[in-house]
Amino acid sequence: MFLPKRVKRRAFGNPGEGDVHRDGDYHRAVHVWIFSESTQELLLQCRADCKDSWPGLWDISSAGHISAGDSSLITARRELHEELGLALPMDAFEFIFVFLQECVINDGKFVNNEFNDVYLVTTLSPIPMEAFTLQDTEVSAVKYISWVEYKSLLTKEDPEYVPYDVSGQYGQLFDIIEKRYKENTEARSLILQKQLRRYAPIYLDTELNGLTEADKEALVLLIKAAKVIDDIFYLQVWYSNPTLRDWLKQRCDISDLDKLKWMYYVINKSPWSCLDENKAFLTTADSAIRLLPESAKPIPGWKGLEYRAAFPMQKPPGANFYPPDMDKMEFELWKSNLSEEQQEVATGFFNVIRRHSESNLDSSSLYGTFGSTNQVKVPIHDLFIVPFSHEYKPFLVKASELLTKAGDITDCASLKRLLKARADAFLSNDYYESDIAWMELDSKLDITIGPYETYEDTLFGYKATFEAFIGIRDDKATSQVKLFGDHLQMLEQNLPLDDIYKSKEVAAAPIRVIQLVYNAGDVKGPQTVAFNLPNDERIVKDRGTSMVMLKNISEAKFKHILQPIAGVCVIEEQRKHVNFESFFTHTICHECCHGIGPHTIVLPNGQESTVRLELQELHSALEEAKADIVGLWALKFFVNQGLLPKNLIKSMHVSFLAGCFRSIRFGLEEAHGKGQALQFNWLFEKGAFVLHFDGTFSVDFSKVDGAVESLSREILTIQAKGDKTAARSLLQKYGIMTKPLQLAMEKLEKIEVPVDVAPVFCTADKILEEKR
Repeated sequence: MFLPKRVKRRAFGNPGEGDVHRDGDYHRAVHVWIFSESTQELLLQCRADCKDSWPGLWDISSAGHISAGDSSLITARRELHEELGLALPMDAFEFIFVFLQECVINDGKFVNNEFNDVYLVTTLSPIPMEAFTLQDTEVSAVKYISWVEYKSLLTKEDPEYVPYDVSGQYGQLFDIIEKRYKENTEARSLILQKQLRRYAPIYLDTELNGLTEADKEALVLLIKAAKVIDDIFYLQVWYSNPTLRDWLKQRCDISDLDKLKWMYYVINKSPWSCLDENKAFLTTADSAIRLLPESAKPIPGWKGLEYRAAFPMQKPPGANFYPPDMDKMEFELWKSNLSEEQQEVATGFFNVIRRHSESNLDSSSLYGTFGSTNQVKVPIHDLFIVPFSHEYKPFLVKASELLTKAGDITDCASLKRLLKARADAFLSNDYYESDIAWMELDSKLDITIGPYETYEDTLFGYKATFEAFIGIRDDKATSQVKLFGDHLQMLEQNLPLDDIYKSKEVAAAPIRVIQLVYNAGDVKGPQTVAFNLPNDERIVKDRGTSMVMLKNISEAKFKHILQPIAGVCVIEEQRKHVNFESFFTHTICHECCHGIGPHTIVLPNGQESTVRLELQELHSALEEAKADIVGLWALKFFVNQGLLPKNLIKSMHVSFLAGCFRSIRFGLEEAHGKGQALQFNWLFEKGAFVLHFDGTFSVDFSKVDGAVESLSREILTIQAKGDKTAARSLLQKYGIMTKPLQLAMEKLEKIEVPVDVAPVFCTADKILEEKR
């Protein structure tokens, strides 16, 4: 692959950019390091003698200023090609840190105040010297040097090398390399084993009783469609994630360590651990090796450049929904130049944001004569919108075909309607009608499939991830929970919220209880026990929501997690109040309460908006906290109305207390965990939860109702006003790991109570095996 040459816009030799070094202006640049894994060497370039700064000295593999209109990653790719003649794809570049370089040289005539985005390119072996094409105005020579030796030379301030303070920020480069390749296999295996033990395997051998033969045939196709949804989700998390998945799977039988890497990766569906605040448990050194035969000047006998498909150590907040080097400021500036209709699409659920310059670099026109001088015209606004139906077209076409076939087979009219409508939606990118069809589903074979939750987009909370849940409806349990869905309007009118913010029309929420057969897509890490959909505010406003409860998952969590937690964290005399009925009933109320309270709101300036748009990345955590705490308030309200028995009061509060510790263990980077920390800390501060000398907790039944109501009012009011500042303040104060919480977490870790469950889909596996 070859990148087009482009006129360089750097500080050196360019009067416009030279001003920043004359005047000492702070500006942005990129540093790109090429690292040879097999020899543990870094590639250095010798700066051309004509350079204004550090002429003739050895320096970074490649570097350059980020010009106006360019992005960090695009600049890194172009600089590498222009200076060294290497054309590498996006997934070769691992962003590792930002470095502020401040220095004055040349008798004060050259002031360097740069924020440098530092990238690491990891090749398997050194690139042959003959393969480079050097830009003589920038680079006079290149060489490889051991990173240990290079660090030593910098430490000694060797005059032949551009100076960097390795005891300061730039020392991170060497720390990362040393830690990455100084691996203790046994120690790492033990860490992964401990991480895996946090998940209790559960075997779902779900009965298919009640399904017609036609629906059993349709079920096979639905499971296959769900597997396609899984492929989409892997891609949504990070663009090199599918490559990493395939690589780890191929190698999982090579060693015990490789098997452990694969097992933990399958649970997290990425190299970042859900239960460790998304800390990476793999590095790029574990990643796939890719071969680029045409990335540099061809050399006889050299098959081409082999590199590691990279992923950053810090999980990208925008996942793969936005360019990896895009920040909020760039997005907001671009959005402000769009029409109102385009802004709505840009912040909508069902599209991704890409760069024109990125597309140009990856286009087929790049493959041609080495050193081409073709110019690429970059639009004034580099960002543009791509609908899911185009971005994931090969996957969605396949999933659509499977749903259509399943729809042809089933003998259930409402299921047939849903499958046909969702198959069309995958291709049209319009999910409205299929969401309505999902809400009206009345079928023994239950399916939820498509783009729904926005937890993965922690940059804004705009973009939806694909997921699938397939189950068998539990008719008895479904009839028992009808009470909750039928009384949503009553709950809305009695919410602890000023009447001006209450909705006059809340639709009843149909509730379906299922026994899960299979799930896929955004079901990584901790497993959901219920979901309340759709999230489309248009439908929520007009039609309300529907709820699905996963009873076999709820039962497994109660047995394997909540009961052991209560045995350690709840005072002995209150443990008897922890029971499955209360746990499951609060889960139902939690999901119901997603459908009440503020959704579409009117801002102080009279403009109509939504809570999601106003609170952006804070919305998910606050919404989960709202559903939880208002759900607890709602249970007490139902008891007072005589709709639930009074003996539920103590058990629901103590079960909620135990449940706090369960959810917080998901990690405070996760919406449910942060939301639960907020609730616990608020109730603890108000005296509703009490810590005892032996490290156990109890509920003060005289204070808990007031604390629950006050927090419900606080959150609902913030949502009703769309007050992002207040939301941030609330989460910063209460959504944290306090000493009482830390005490409980340490006790649970010490005795290794599982944090969550990892389902094994026995029935689904059996069905697919029989059809082979």
